Amino acid sequence: QVQLVESGGGLVQPGGSLRLSCAASGFAFSVYTMYWYRQTPGKERELVASISRLGGTTNYADSVKGRFTISRDNTKNMVNLQMNSLKPEDTAVYYCNVQTSVYRGYWGQGTQVTVSS
Repeated sequence: QVQLVESGGGLVQPGGSLRLSCAASGFAFSVYTMYWYRQTPGKERELVASISRLGGTTNYADSVKGRFTISRDNTKNMVNLQMNSLKPEDTAVYYCNVQTSVYRGYWGQGTQVTVSS
């Protein structure tokens, strides 16, 4: 079955960096675009970044452009999110996502990122 397992979250001071990772299994990883989303209490889940199946195309939310970098390793079935210059408003639970069809999407359990002094 499809599994997405996020890791790398934690507490960091403003201006700091974190690297999130998502280990994927149970599907043909290199075939699909991969996504990172985030969610804070009381708000809808927000798309943060996406990366095409071979990594040639990436897209970012305006709020993270220039600070976050998404990457993938198709040999290890991993997708990463390097987050630099973190701000308190980046505090959220971060989720890895894949859409294997128009009607079927999968989520990991999420990893908490807290940016606070």
